[in-house]
Amino acid sequence: MEKVGVYICTGCDIGKLDVEKLKAVSQEFGIEAKVHPFLCSAQGIEFISKDLANLDAIVIAACSPRVKASLFNFNGKYVERVNLREGVVWSHEMNEHTQELAEDYLRIGIVKAQKAEKPEPYKQETSKDILVVGGGVSGLTAAIEIAKSGYKAIIVEKEAELGGFARKLYKSLPTSSPYTRLEEPIVAKLIDEVKKLGIQVFTSTIIESIQGQPGMLEVKLKQNGNTLNLKVGAIIVATGWKPYDATKLSEFGYGKMKNVVTNVEFESIAKNLGKKDVVFIQCAGQRDEKHLPYCSSVCCLVSLKQAKYVTSNGGNAFIIYKDMRTPGLWEDFYKAMQDDPGVFLTKGEVKAVKENGGKVVVEVANNLLGEDLTIEADLVVLAIGMESTMKGLYTIKEEFPDEKTVPYKHVYEPRLIKSAEEVEQIKQIGHILNLAYRQGPELPTLRYGFPDSNYICFPYESRRLGIYACGAVRAPMEISAAMEDARGAALKAIQAVELVAEGKTTFPRTGDVDFPNFFLQRCTQCKRCTEECPFGALDEDERGTPMPNPLRCRRCGICFGSCPERIISFKQYSIDQMSSAIKAIYVPDPNWDETAAEKFRVVAFVCENDALPALDMASMNGVKLNPLVRFIPVRCLGSVNTVFIADALSKGIDGILLMGCKFGQDYQCHFIRGSELANRRMENVQETLQRLMLEKERVRVVEVSITDWDKIAGIVNGFVEEIKKLGANPYKGF
Repeated sequence: MEKVGVYICTGCDIGKLDVEKLKAVSQEFGIEAKVHPFLCSAQGIEFISKDLANLDAIVIAACSPRVKASLFNFNGKYVERVNLREGVVWSHEMNEHTQELAEDYLRIGIVKAQKAEKPEPYKQETSKDILVVGGGVSGLTAAIEIAKSGYKAIIVEKEAELGGFARKLYKSLPTSSPYTRLEEPIVAKLIDEVKKLGIQVFTSTIIESIQGQPGMLEVKLKQNGNTLNLKVGAIIVATGWKPYDATKLSEFGYGKMKNVVTNVEFESIAKNLGKKDVVFIQCAGQRDEKHLPYCSSVCCLVSLKQAKYVTSNGGNAFIIYKDMRTPGLWEDFYKAMQDDPGVFLTKGEVKAVKENGGKVVVEVANNLLGEDLTIEADLVVLAIGMESTMKGLYTIKEEFPDEKTVPYKHVYEPRLIKSAEEVEQIKQIGHILNLAYRQGPELPTLRYGFPDSNYICFPYESRRLGIYACGAVRAPMEISAAMEDARGAALKAIQAVELVAEGKTTFPRTGDVDFPNFFLQRCTQCKRCTEECPFGALDEDERGTPMPNPLRCRRCGICFGSCPERIISFKQYSIDQMSSAIKAIYVPDPNWDETAAEKFRVVAFVCENDALPALDMASMNGVKLNPLVRFIPVRCLGSVNTVFIADALSKGIDGILLMGCKFGQDYQCHFIRGSELANRRMENVQETLQRLMLEKERVRVVEVSITDWDKIAGIVNGFVEEIKKLGANPYKGF
């Protein structure tokens, strides 16, 4: 940017700094800084706005970039925020070192503004139609909400009829006060509403392939041997769940005794049940490492509901559970069933299930009464768990440091698959989406087969922009929760089609138009960017050259950080911009500055999603940090290119700290694998350190959750003390 304006606020204790020295820093760049007591006030905004016509970029030296973002938004002008409040005066004792810190932050801000370019959004002719895959309760609800919002919804269902699993239900759980009466399944009403709204429905239909990017997704359907083509903007996956394979539960007599059935099978039996005594065995094959290690969350409620079927026909119901889980308002239903004289509930361990004539005998140990029980009944119902319909499908498995690496494979590129047998196996398993993406044909899943993006911050997101999972395909849930989930997914899909129409991305950098550019003339086809992108934004040609899909991109910069040739760049996040910002830091020269020995310099690259908020929270809680550290926010720790570290060390920086999200099985990275990848790239950093003849301890990666604000001082100040023990970087002064 050629014309840069610098504005310094003196409110909120910032005036404790020597503002004249800050103005002198601005003058180093030929810019006359302007000072105002409260830039965030109406007068302050007007103070800046008067100059806008003559400026390309604005540097706001005031509070954290995480606050007042909309206030300091000036009609598309590039704004660089310099954090003098939380980052300096609130988190440091006032002294010479703190003044130098503020001056360095201003230098960094001005350089970044000067090196930034104006991004042009990637705009194409896009569709705002939304495809819903699955015609069960979740899919029907999502389609209805989309249509009511004024968008076109299209339902694709592989079965001949709509309704999904809910069509098989005898009764549904109560959804209104007093939460004690069973209800008629809602699915028929949803199907009627779909018809009234005129929503386009394809039954007996599968997806043959999906190509393109959000707003421009080309969908090929196969229906009764015919091929149909659609163009949609976003996709909702609502394919539901499948019951756990009960044939693996022979210890409970399933498959051996005709009077042992699953809770799924019991729904059809219940219509003509008659007077029966029934034993319900909870967690059958659940919370068990040999079967399903997780809780399916709704099985206890289902057994209570089915116990109501039994007692309504004059029979007795015996429920044997590990733990009874009825969250939220379902507790009222649980209490009502406790009061039902025909229901017997006990915590216990099923030791054996045997036949005795026409009866079934269940032996129970370790129950609440402290004695063994023997229950004779007409029927045993196994509360089996819920598995996502995506479990078992061929898809990319995300890599974690504590698990074996799964090689990247692609069904559309058989050369990457080990054998013809493996190709055939993949075909037999089948697919749901059949994405023609380099990184796999389905949504990436976690180890239990549930699609996921970030289970803490935005659960509706998947790792494929514009594709959203909802209902039991995403997590075990009952019907009312699935309907609520579908409404959330519908909202996300609508948001996606509107944003991509303007060339913008979605969470977590919502509204960002700055997509990565590739200087492919220098590409060595190393495939690091295509393999490391967590969101499938990159395909590749037969040589391995990346083929960007800008509207799939989340703007995380992981590809930027991965590239050894540095051919990937953003307009407002480039190698030149970031390296220049690092080089703008004043490093005292021992040849000229007698105090240089005391002025160590440490650079910390901090993730803007977790580490930066934690730093702000620490400052607001009065935590004091060592002023020798310069914190530089980055889009993601995965966006830190190793050249940043090389430049910092060559500059004479004494130590480098990389502060990113927690990774591993319970990762918290907003960009899935960014912090993990940064940790892996330490191998390249070690090579850089060896080449520069420096100690490996000068560079460290640490995991920082947003809630770790109280640990920040220990991490940062402790690292500075360790660097002091190592001594100054020998490159100072060169």
